Amino acid sequence: MLSRRNVRIKVMQLLFALNRDEELSFAEANKKYWDGIDNTYKVYLFCFYNLMEVTKRAEHDAQKRKSKHLPSDQDKGFTPILFTNEIISSAVNNKSLQGAFQKEKCVEKANSDYHQTIYNDFLKEESYQNFINGEHNLETSREILLELFRFCRKSELFNEMLEDHYPCWLDDKSVVIGAIKKTIKALPSDKDDFFKMFKPDDETVQEFGEKLLQISHEKSDEFKTDLKPILENWDHDRLAVVDTILIEMALAEFLDFKTIPTKVTLNEYVEVAKNYSTAKSKEFINGILDKLLKKMDKEGRINKEGRGLVT
Repeated sequence: MLSRRNVRIKVMQLLFALNRDEELSFAEANKKYWDGIDNTYKVYLFCFYNLMEVTKRAEHDAQKRKSKHLPSDQDKGFTPILFTNEIISSAVNNKSLQGAFQKEKCVEKANSDYHQTIYNDFLKEESYQNFINGEHNLETSREILLELFRFCRKSELFNEMLEDHYPCWLDDKSVVIGAIKKTIKALPSDKDDFFKMFKPDDETVQEFGEKLLQISHEKSDEFKTDLKPILENWDHDRLAVVDTILIEMALAEFLDFKTIPTKVTLNEYVEVAKNYSTAKSKEFINGILDKLLKKMDKEGRINKEGRGLVT
């Protein structure tokens, strides 16, 4: 589920923490890394749980309409298909998924009043009204659930539930959104543990991420030595801490990750700098890494293999 970019961001944040907090040990930072990786999967589960709970309010809505003394034609024709469709039913009846929700205490973390409010607001949407009054099949159910998920992402209440328990979830927002969309499109599923496919894979989080954290930390002084002549008249201490960290992480990839193309590494850190450093960092990091790459390649220090040979 996690992309290498997500992992790079997590590593950058931990290297920054190590730089700022002298009492933070590498062992503690490494533990925080794995906690962060685990939290991404937990956010996915919690996000999907909240989405399902919003759909469940359609069943409450149906019961409320039926109990009216003088129900309207619209009340009489209403069905809780938002909740009873094949996709949500498949998830509701999945014991492994429900067990995962229970393990992560999703019920305790969520707010049922928020679910009701979000549903009430969604009830006013034209897309939901068209769905209620239109043809019901697997495809229309999938479309309305994707639409509901888009609606939820815009809801302050939905985001508040996530931020209250997972403050750093915004860093993983794009990958969690992608996982929820894939889940909606994959259901109904015969696989009882279909949701486990969204657990981060070892190649990305261990062979790449944990190794990147360790090398970037252990070789920081060595990388600063490489960086010093490139900066010429620049005072290294005046550099933005994040810029220095990103450059050193890129050097770790240039030198110690043989299967990652240098162009991919350079472009990735320029992109990360755009969102996590200063306004001028993008151009600065691009220029510095380009010079370092040419120098190291000329010295024969860049040795790539397999996919890493692609430029």
